[in-house]
Amino acid sequence: MTRDWLSWHEDYDQPGSALAARLTEVQRQVRTALDQAPAGPLRVVSACAGQGRDLIPVLATHPRRSDVTARLVELDPRNAAVAEDAARAAGLTGVQVVVGDAASTDAYADLVPADVVLLCGVFGNVSDADVRATVGHCAALCASGGTVIWTRHRREPDLVPTICDWFVQEGFAQVAVGTPADQVGVGVNRYLGHPRLLPPGVTMFHFLPN
Repeated sequence: MTRDWLSWHEDYDQPGSALAARLTEVQRQVRTALDQAPAGPLRVVSACAGQGRDLIPVLATHPRRSDVTARLVELDPRNAAVAEDAARAAGLTGVQVVVGDAASTDAYADLVPADVVLLCGVFGNVSDADVRATVGHCAALCASGGTVIWTRHRREPDLVPTICDWFVQEGFAQVAVGTPADQVGVGVNRYLGHPRLLPPGVTMFHFLPN
């Protein structure tokens, strides 16, 4: 049975749920990344953005909100509509919600390298090989000094330590890695290199059947 990604979001609203704990940590890391970003215009991209909960509530109250141009890419039009409504309600004119394939490099071509890259809810739904490939593409998605925030479950075999190593191999420093709830991992990495060219027409990952 195919997962309903609209109803999946309901756990965000359940106090004490693993997803609620993950959201709190991701939002905290987004806020920190914006706090520490250099002065001037900022770019943010979010893959598989869902209803935009990782980013939109943070931007709504953040002093850098007017500096941010963001693109949220989400395949499910129902979730994208929720995100669009939330962004408009918050007056975030710099936030663009796109209904499309978040795995395609073309979805980000005109907005990278970005200062903040969100890959939340991606690594737990794709093969290990696709995780590795996507980490490599982060060196093109991310500006020098930019931040990638990602999530991955910590069920055995726990891939989180290996993902951390992969980021280091691609020129990233590890900023944080934590487990805000049982079997939930949130990682933060900062890119230390020069941005690579983002190849056009590449599919970075494929969601596994669920």
